[in-house]
Amino acid sequence: MQLHLEGSSIALDAVMLDLDGTLVNTLGDFSAALNGMLADLRLPAIAPEVIEHLVGKGTEHLLRSVLAHGGLDAAQVQAQYAQAWQRYEHHYLRINGQFAQVYPGVEEGLHTLAAAGLPLACLTNKPLAFAQPLLRAKGLEKYFQCVFGGDSFARKKPDPLPLLETCKALGTQPGRTLMVGDSSNDAQAARAAGCPVVLMTYGFNHGEPIAAVPALAHWDALAQVQGRLSPQR
Repeated sequence: MQLHLEGSSIALDAVMLDLDGTLVNTLGDFSAALNGMLADLRLPAIAPEVIEHLVGKGTEHLLRSVLAHGGLDAAQVQAQYAQAWQRYEHHYLRINGQFAQVYPGVEEGLHTLAAAGLPLACLTNKPLAFAQPLLRAKGLEKYFQCVFGGDSFARKKPDPLPLLETCKALGTQPGRTLMVGDSSNDAQAARAAGCPVVLMTYGFNHGEPIAAVPALAHWDALAQVQGRLSPQR
């Protein structure tokens, strides 16, 4: 399959898509689960706009950053981490998907990719036990041949390992497997793995402008893939 972009085209055999900030706006879920955790630990609440800057590097990084934001020093964060994870997991699994919304254009874009015969994988730094039920709850699970989380491999994005292992699972070469994400993490991992990357403009990029991150394209909606695919000649 050929993906046509402004002034160029690339050959594709499969597509990997990030989850948080790419397919689903999960900021409401993060806020509910993290603030439930903080209340259990008797720590001050954290605002959604702060959480937005901390999402994307995996749950351990998120929880440690949130605890530090709550005023704990490094030793206190370490001492509280196990309980924080247990309370966060409890709250997240309880509310998973309740305060999250699929971004406009996502269903249309996934349908277009699947209809073109491209195998799809969801590749996220979110724990797999959180990612799979979320995709199911939002009706997106049916589009994916495989789903991998931040605990599926030895390392997380921005390390290239998850992308390379996902390509193996899909049976495709990295250079012909598109990564679709919303952050510099996704772009950095894709570059290191040798995968082409398209970035969405609406997601969580650690508070930094996504337009400044190099990519084949920056799309405002996944539906922008419509009309850009054609059989390879």
